[in-house]
Amino acid sequence: MNYTSTTEYDVVVAGAGPAGISAALEAARSGAKTALVERYGCVGGALTLGFIGPLLGYVCGGTIGEEIEAAICPKKGVCPDFEIAKTALTGLLDEAGVDLFLQTLVTGVVKEGAVIKAVKINGNYGESEIRGKVFIDSTGDGNLSALSGCQWVIGRETDGLVQPVTILFTIEGIDPEQKLICCHEEHYTILDDGREYLDICHKACKSGELPPNVNIVRLYLTGYPGERMVNATQENRIDPLDPESVSKAEKELRKQVDQITAFLKNNIPGFEKIRIRGSSSTLGIRESRRVIGRSILNEKDMIAGKKYPDTVVHDAFFCFDVHNPVGPGQAEGEEKVPSSPKRYDIPFSAMCPLGFDNLLTAGRCISGTHTAHSSYRVIRICMAMGQAAGAAAKYMSQLGVRSSELNVDTVREHLIKRGVKL
Repeated sequence: MNYTSTTEYDVVVAGAGPAGISAALEAARSGAKTALVERYGCVGGALTLGFIGPLLGYVCGGTIGEEIEAAICPKKGVCPDFEIAKTALTGLLDEAGVDLFLQTLVTGVVKEGAVIKAVKINGNYGESEIRGKVFIDSTGDGNLSALSGCQWVIGRETDGLVQPVTILFTIEGIDPEQKLICCHEEHYTILDDGREYLDICHKACKSGELPPNVNIVRLYLTGYPGERMVNATQENRIDPLDPESVSKAEKELRKQVDQITAFLKNNIPGFEKIRIRGSSSTLGIRESRRVIGRSILNEKDMIAGKKYPDTVVHDAFFCFDVHNPVGPGQAEGEEKVPSSPKRYDIPFSAMCPLGFDNLLTAGRCISGTHTAHSSYRVIRICMAMGQAAGAAAKYMSQLGVRSSELNVDTVREHLIKRGVKL
């Protein structure tokens, strides 16, 4: 007998990553009957299964992301404890009264014109539906929006290529006296023996000791002695929407994990006894669908620090971080794209897919250009978007209005009362 959901929800959120958790928490805490649908067996997405850390990006103070970060990171500025996060994030959702559907895949929608009535879901029980008033797509890949028939684009505007995919992993057994970290492409560090770390990486890439598209091995603190988070594996020219392409990347990147670990053992003093402590359970996808909204966030406005009358995320900041779609390193130099935008805002209209009255997006699938996306895709900014979407969905369901009819000042006032420094 197939499972059947008999509850009609005010808000249905697809995807329990950073944006989806934030959206569900805000909606439920605001009094909306909320469902959160997740295809994997635990919540967190990048914060658990993805092994992504540390949490990057900045937004104004007082957001729900600060609460989430405090619950999962041993201390500020280091990588989350992914096992603690699995339990802590589920606990926050339970306390808020969110109905959680794990091991459940969104497979379609039921709609009447521009209004979505339900999402179709599938699991071991078979196919069913979850009915709702307002829906939030926080799947990262924009899956709910695509299933609904929304317009979307992918990759850079010139050729459609996306940023490379990655599997992150944690190593342990580093000599406590070795303090080496490497956070980005210009983080130059001289080792005790006089060698420069990035130079060692570049030479290993050229010699074949590292993969040909890996010319930097980033190392981040985890909060525990003798550990580092490693962000280095890279597979280019992958289509994140193609199962064969994704499977190829998963297999290749597992091999790269071993190769990179061997490189560190053989070249870096204090790393001779390292072992792999853990790795992400799913592919780290930086870029896939961007759902076309009523407005499109672009890099020119971000460089100018443009403000909007319908701002719902304020003072966002992260560099334009376009990992090279065709090879190692970054895609573009400072002569083409400035290294950093000013602090910028994100308007509600960029989170409202064209042609749909009760669907919102949150996270990296919102409406923006390829370059703009490379800044707003990071976790702290995605969590702020999720909170804003959850607040907006609450009012849309309560007032029975379309996203285009919603008085965004009401959402802004709500977020300010929550402590967000808009």
